[in-house]
Amino acid sequence: MATARDVAIIILALESIVIGILLVFLIFQIRGLIRLLREEVEPILDSVKETTKTVRGTTAFVSDTVVSPVMRVASIVSALRRIIDFLARRRTE
Repeated sequence: MATARDVAIIILALESIVIGILLVFLIFQIRGLIRLLREEVEPILDSVKETTKTVRGTTAFVSDTVVSPVMRVASIVSALRRIIDFLARRRTE
């Protein structure tokens, strides 16, 4: 019985050593993964920030050069229509 107990203690000790070694290996792997993510994610975030700035600039440019003039023309056309409608009503009265 004592021999079986001693063998079980030795097996548990070896198992604990193997688990400890695997945990240390796992910690180093996680550390490497974190470093890799930092090195890969930061350039991606920088790229996204740059793209966002470009989109904002493009939106402002399109707004200034296309949308604003179209809105001005539409408002002038609307005003002219109202004037013409007003004058047409006065002539019929």
